[in-house]
Amino acid sequence: MATQSTTTEETSRRKIWGLHPNIFFLGLVSLLTDVSSEMIFTIMPLFVVNVLGGTAMIIGLIGGLTESFDAIFRVFSGRLSDRIKKRKLLAVVGYGFSTIVKPFMYFASTWGATLAVRLGDRVGKGIRSSPRDALVADSVDAKQRGRGFGIHRAMDTTGAVLGLSIAAVIIYALQGQGLILDLKTYHWLVLVAIIPAVLGVLVLLAFVHERKQQNASITGAQSVPLAKSDIKFNSRFKLFLLVMGIFTLGNSSDFFVILRAQNLGTSVLYITLMLVLFNVTYAIVATPAGILSDKIGRKRVIALGWLIYAVVYFGFALSHSIWLIWVLFACYGVYYGIAEGVAKAFVADLVPAERRGTAYGYYQGVVGITLLPASLLAGFLWDKVSPATPFYLGAGLAFVAMLGLMTLIKEKRVERNPS
Repeated sequence: MATQSTTTEETSRRKIWGLHPNIFFLGLVSLLTDVSSEMIFTIMPLFVVNVLGGTAMIIGLIGGLTESFDAIFRVFSGRLSDRIKKRKLLAVVGYGFSTIVKPFMYFASTWGATLAVRLGDRVGKGIRSSPRDALVADSVDAKQRGRGFGIHRAMDTTGAVLGLSIAAVIIYALQGQGLILDLKTYHWLVLVAIIPAVLGVLVLLAFVHERKQQNASITGAQSVPLAKSDIKFNSRFKLFLLVMGIFTLGNSSDFFVILRAQNLGTSVLYITLMLVLFNVTYAIVATPAGILSDKIGRKRVIALGWLIYAVVYFGFALSHSIWLIWVLFACYGVYYGIAEGVAKAFVADLVPAERRGTAYGYYQGVVGITLLPASLLAGFLWDKVSPATPFYLGAGLAFVAMLGLMTLIKEKRVERNPS
């Protein structure tokens, strides 16, 4: 009777865009959170360099250390969500913690204090990310998984567009087209950004529902007993983690892309608008890329994204023209739209349903931990060799990773639920 009641409840729940409502409302939570985070943290490298007098090496330390700190919590929260079956609870804790620490950026007056606040925000993201991604995967049929993650990424990135657009208005109102970010401007960005962060937590509490894990016939992955599942990740998943590590070693913090734009003489206002363009292309591409991966397979779509990344990074290394920087930011958004959501869908294809939380923890852990040496290396190369050198390295490693993905990992297509 309990199973029948659950089934009746799920089928009676109205779908949004043809998918379980969780997909929409988790996307809305990410949208609101990204409005806040983009206003505070995307502009943060300019705050550290322009206001606090930091160097590229410090930017690399902040970007790499905070992402690695985030990764540690993603691993443990993913495993915990598999064991306690409370993905929403962990997502609420994570989003709530990030919301609490964000206002402290208003009081940061040293790069050490900035690092501490950013670490706190990353702890929140680390706690929420793996359970949230697992909840997305639990809420969608295997044959629509790419579409589900694509919609989530598109809504997340729409929040970035809105947040950066609001930031651009504030920057223009307070300092026009100045080349250097002012402290007063940044303080206003922090204050305004608190509002959507709070709204995101409220939406999560009110509208997102826990989901029972689907069986193997729906997910397309073999179900295994949880107690034995630690040794059941197959070689394809492990190889994918290895390839992701190679790619990420050249994929340093996006803070360096922002610094590169300023290094080439772009004003703070125009950098913000370039970031808007980046996120617009990201949002436009994410859902079609996910749908395409449902049809032709994830691996080829991810490889295409990494190839675009390599070309874009070569462009950042070679460019000396502002107009080309605009083009590169747009193409960078295309890479993100193609690769980010599809990679997460690919993880769900490769692992048992009962271990999705753990798998996302490992996946995001590899990405996050590798970002520390990647960002420190990028900062060192920027300061000691030239600002172009980190981008040459990133382009080369992306091409190597693309070849590894296509030659080492076999993709097994999932079957549609026969019902």
